[in-house]
Amino acid sequence: MRIGYYGPNDPAHPLGGTFWIGAARAIEEANREGGYRGLPFRLVQAWSENPWRAGASAVVKMVYADRVWAVIAGIDGVTAHLAEQVAAKALLPIVDPGSTDKTVNMAYVPWTFSMLPPDPVYAEAIGKALGGAGFTLYSATDHDSRALTGDLLIWLRRNHTVPLRHVEFGPGAQDAPALAAEAAAAAVVIAGPVDSARLVRELKRARPGIAIYGGPAMARQSFLDLAGAAAEGVRFPLPEAGRAGFPDYAAAAAYDSVRLLVGAVRKAGLNRARIRDAIDEGAGIAGWDALNRNTHPVAMGTIRAGRRVQLP
Repeated sequence: MRIGYYGPNDPAHPLGGTFWIGAARAIEEANREGGYRGLPFRLVQAWSENPWRAGASAVVKMVYADRVWAVIAGIDGVTAHLAEQVAAKALLPIVDPGSTDKTVNMAYVPWTFSMLPPDPVYAEAIGKALGGAGFTLYSATDHDSRALTGDLLIWLRRNHTVPLRHVEFGPGAQDAPALAAEAAAAAVVIAGPVDSARLVRELKRARPGIAIYGGPAMARQSFLDLAGAAAEGVRFPLPEAGRAGFPDYAAAAAYDSVRLLVGAVRKAGLNRARIRDAIDEGAGIAGWDALNRNTHPVAMGTIRAGRRVQLP
């Protein structure tokens, strides 16, 4: 019983590793339970570090050559968009465990379901946490960082707040020391987990005592590993509170995505349209809004003694 998986299958991958950990765990559990009518579930995996060039063709191969019944795809907004384009033509279910870009769902492809709340939810949480303090906004230029930054700026304008300065930087943050020198007493860093960690380290070095806020990337295990002691005290939206046995929310979201698909297949049988309908019911795992995005509260979190904790 084949399920497609578009993402890295290396647990150490800084962006996709914990997604794979969660998905693999869910498949192992499903097979210990007997699989699908005695047949084992299997993840048909593919990945490209340049998804715009090779991503869509890899998902197409899963659908038409490997004949998967559904696909887990979307460790970020780019890969979710690519998978959605295939789903719209191939008419098979896509469950997206990792994107927060609201535009993934705005075309309303009814075959696509997204497990995490969208960027406006995180933008509001960050904006409220700032409480009107003057801050420098640092934002990376990758797709997902631009999307969240756009929604954060919308929220700030609506609430009559603007950053003292907005500094954009390219992926890799090679100029992090120079960027950090421009910080105010508070900073907001919107970037992926690797770039966020690099800039946070430099900000703490340049401005001891600086208040740092960030996006949900700071809730990733790779951010914590790379930022080390500099992660202490940073504040960020938690897509969900910690769950025992999972390294971060990405692993939990991928686990839930696979369990949702497994349950849908067991209920609906080998029929893509019926599997889609069973996913739509949520099975107690997800509650979809009108655009098929999971809805659940987002709280602010921080790092204390090297661990993620939810703030009251």
